[in-house]
Amino acid sequence: MKPRSSKVTAVCTTVVVAFTLASVLLLRRVDQMRTGATLEEVLYVTSPKLVKRLSLGYEGLLADVYWTRAVQYYGGTHAKGGGRYELLWPLLNLTTQLDPHLIPAYEFGSTFLSAPPPQGAGLPEKAAELVEFGIRNNPGDWHLYYDLGFLKYDQRDYRAAADAFLRGSKLPNAHPFLAVLAARMAEHGGDTETARMLWNATYETTRDANVRANALAHLRALRVDEDVTQLQKLVEMYQQKTGSYPKSFAEMVRNGFLRAIPRDPLGNEYKLEGEAIVVVSKPDDLPFIRKGLPFGYVPPAVPKIPPGQ
Repeated sequence: MKPRSSKVTAVCTTVVVAFTLASVLLLRRVDQMRTGATLEEVLYVTSPKLVKRLSLGYEGLLADVYWTRAVQYYGGTHAKGGGRYELLWPLLNLTTQLDPHLIPAYEFGSTFLSAPPPQGAGLPEKAAELVEFGIRNNPGDWHLYYDLGFLKYDQRDYRAAADAFLRGSKLPNAHPFLAVLAARMAEHGGDTETARMLWNATYETTRDANVRANALAHLRALRVDEDVTQLQKLVEMYQQKTGSYPKSFAEMVRNGFLRAIPRDPLGNEYKLEGEAIVVVSKPDDLPFIRKGLPFGYVPPAVPKIPPGQ
């Protein structure tokens, strides 16, 4: 009976693998034939337990399929100007339940979930839940503690952020920045210097070009916010000493209040608008800034992030 049983097992295994591969190819074919089709047409099963039973032991293969679908879904929706990303969480949940050790799904998936619309789903709580599940299943990966700390910082939960950074800092080979961030988070919470340290740590530790560009864009935004604050104070000082507001920074240079016309981190000149309000020249090139936006400016649905330098 053993030879017959082994033969039956081999045949069944071959059939399952062939069926799974055929399903993957079919999904790709659907995407090619109908670029406007939505995932609702193929995401019929959302229960991780049921998917695990149906996988017949091929959880890893199915996890890769669902992770690919999650990236395609996010990228496709983002390219169209954003949206509600309603299927993002179910796809990521299925992915990580099937393969709890698929680290990129936590790192990038949490970014997709936490980013505010239209750049992401605007679900920071779900993003934190995803990363916490990743930590429970991969307690030795310090990157996940860093991601969780960052998410808690964005939620203004500074105590939880400090705790996440501190736990991660105690792991072997953890980046030294985590211990510093834990201390700063516990001491100062949401100040600008802490935010700068967070983004610097991201820029220095990641190997992904897109993540580095995003971190650099946030660092530039922090610099612009500080520049605008200081320049606006200087404009007010000019008005107090001369009795009138300057019409341009060139006027302030001529009268000795500035050595040169100030420039933003990308080299573009700052300008004065309306009642001597400091604004940037090219706001589309400086996503994430909160100050210095021209009056009536409407940011693009998908921000333009200059590449890292």
